[in-house]
Amino acid sequence: MDRPVAAPDTRRRRADRARQVADLLRRQIVHGNLPRGRLPLEGVLAREFGISRNTVREALDLLREEGLVERCPGVGTTVAAEKYPHGLHQLLGLAETLHEHGEVTNAVRTMSLIEPPAPVSHRLGLPPGEQVVYLERLRSLNGLPLSLDLTYLVRDVGEPLFDADLVHNDIFVLLEQVAGQPLGMAELTVEAVNADTHTAAALGAPRGAALLMVERLTHLSDGRPVDLEFVRFRGDRLTMRGHLRREHPIPPGVPPGALPGIPSGIPSGEE
Repeated sequence: MDRPVAAPDTRRRRADRARQVADLLRRQIVHGNLPRGRLPLEGVLAREFGISRNTVREALDLLREEGLVERCPGVGTTVAAEKYPHGLHQLLGLAETLHEHGEVTNAVRTMSLIEPPAPVSHRLGLPPGEQVVYLERLRSLNGLPLSLDLTYLVRDVGEPLFDADLVHNDIFVLLEQVAGQPLGMAELTVEAVNADTHTAAALGAPRGAALLMVERLTHLSDGRPVDLEFVRFRGDRLTMRGHLRREHPIPPGVPPGALPGIPSGIPSGEE
């Protein structure tokens, strides 16, 4: 007699649970909350999450495929690689962001004056034909490749950087020194892309590997855009974090004090 085959929805539920557990374990790994970098035994995890050991194994397999853990017979499951946090709630350079984790160094692959493509000129508010400084850097943390940065700088703040120490300094710090004023705000887009052949070779990643791509247009405090960047991060070595606050717009005709959490006398969206 043939043995019954598990229904597709049963397999799906187990896969769903494995994914949920993998998400929770990933957070513990990223935040360094595992003693000695070792995950609990499968039986312990099964009891903790109220799931079967087969589901635990599926969850650990997901993390292993991401390169986060290694599963060794007789040893257990251990953290294979550290992921570094990159905050999204402050405008900081990479070295400023990761200073607690080691030394960030920059290998300048190319730096020159170019006539930029029209979309770059438009984003930087430049007339057609005006040159910019183009800079490409491979950025590493403790010698480990982390990101490939393609940067377009307006000429008056970019040209002085030809004589600056770009190996050991963030562009943001140098820009503020050259401009004589602080940076103000940045427009940010984050998306997932696959590593092309050139980027994969530079970052030491497999071709087609998932990367975090950050597009950032940075303005000086006077509002002028000066720095357009396209940064490709190794997704297996960096995680994005941020703090977000939900604003509660006040409906027309409703006094501010009538809504919970919005005191009277303070316009919505201001502190």
